[in-house]
Amino acid sequence: MATIDSDAHLVESDRTWDYLDPADAQYRPRVVQPEGTRVAYWFIDGKLRGLARPVLTAKEFAELSDRAGRHMDTPEETRGAENVAARLRHMDELGIDIQVLYPTMFIEQVAEKSEIEAALCKAYNRWAADIWSQSDNRLRWACVLPLSAMDESLAQLDVARKNGACAVFMRSIETDRLLHDPYFYPVYARAADLDMAIGVHVANGNPAMLDLLGQRNGGGAFWKFRLASVGAFHSVIMSGLPDVFPTLRIGFLEASAQWLPYVLKDLRRRLAAQGRPLPENPLQAYRLYVSCQTDDDVPYVLRYAGEDNIVIGTDYGHSDQSTEIEALRNLRSHGGLEERAYRKITDDNARALYGL
Repeated sequence: MATIDSDAHLVESDRTWDYLDPADAQYRPRVVQPEGTRVAYWFIDGKLRGLARPVLTAKEFAELSDRAGRHMDTPEETRGAENVAARLRHMDELGIDIQVLYPTMFIEQVAEKSEIEAALCKAYNRWAADIWSQSDNRLRWACVLPLSAMDESLAQLDVARKNGACAVFMRSIETDRLLHDPYFYPVYARAADLDMAIGVHVANGNPAMLDLLGQRNGGGAFWKFRLASVGAFHSVIMSGLPDVFPTLRIGFLEASAQWLPYVLKDLRRRLAAQGRPLPENPLQAYRLYVSCQTDDDVPYVLRYAGEDNIVIGTDYGHSDQSTEIEALRNLRSHGGLEERAYRKITDDNARALYGL
C-alpha cells in the first residue's frame, strides 16, 4: 500500500519564470510589496495578481498552527520544491509516497491577454516538469493551460503529459464560462484520450466575481472559492457532461466533502422531476472524485458517496482553511474509518483518479 497526497502545492517563485521563452521575457511577473505592508504580490501586465509569497514568519506559522489545531507549516525550501531532495525527505517524514502538485498563483486569473497567459502557463509547466524529473516519479502534477487559446492549450497538454503531468488544473469558473460549457470539450476529449484527470481545484477565474464576493467579507474565500466548487460539481452532473465523455475522470479538490449529501439529495430530487433518475452511486457512475478533510464526518459522507471516490490532500505549502500537513496520518488516527476505507481514500481512489 502507498499513501498518495491528492492535493499538494507548488508555490511559485522568481525561479519559476526562469523557464519563460526568451521571447516572452517581457511578460515576466515581478514581486511588488506596497509600502507599509508585509504583503507581496505578483505584478503582471500592470495588475496585482495574488500573493507572491507567504507573509508569515516561521514563528507566526507555528502560532497559526496552534490556534487551528493542525500542523500547517512547511519548510521554505520545499514549498516551491526549490530543493527537491528536501521535499522528498519531508514527504518520507510525513509517510507520503506520492504528491500530486497544484499551482498557487493560478487559483485566480493571471492575465487577460491570451499571449501572456500562454507564456506563463508554458513556463509553469516546464518548471513543474523539471521538478518531476528530479523526483523519481513521486511528485506528479496538474498542468495549467491558457484556456483562452484552445490550440495552444492542447499543445501544452500533450507536452505536459509526456513530462509527468497526470491532471489538468481547472478553476470552477473560467472567466465567463462554467465547466460544462462546450468550449472546453476539446480539453476534455484530449485529457480522456491521454488518460488524464481534470482537477477542479478551489479557484475562481472571474475577476469581477472575486471583487464582489471579497467585499467586506472576512469569509470571502468560502463563497468565491469553495461554494463555486460545489456549484461546479452540481452543474457537471445536471449538464450531463459525464455522459458526453464516458471515460473522463474529474476530481473536486480542497472544498471538503461534507457538502456531498446535501448536493446529491438535491440532484436526486431535481433530476427526478425531469425524468432523469440519478444513478444509485453517482460518483462512481460518473467517475467523479471529491477530496475530504479530517474534520469531515467521513463515515457519514461515505454513506452517500460510497468508498471508491473520496480522496484526501494536505494542501502542502499553503496556510489556509484546508491546510493540514499530517492529514493522511490524522485520518487514520481519528477518522473513524475501517482500514479498508482508509486504504481506498489514501491509495486506491487516488490511483484511480489520476491514473497512477
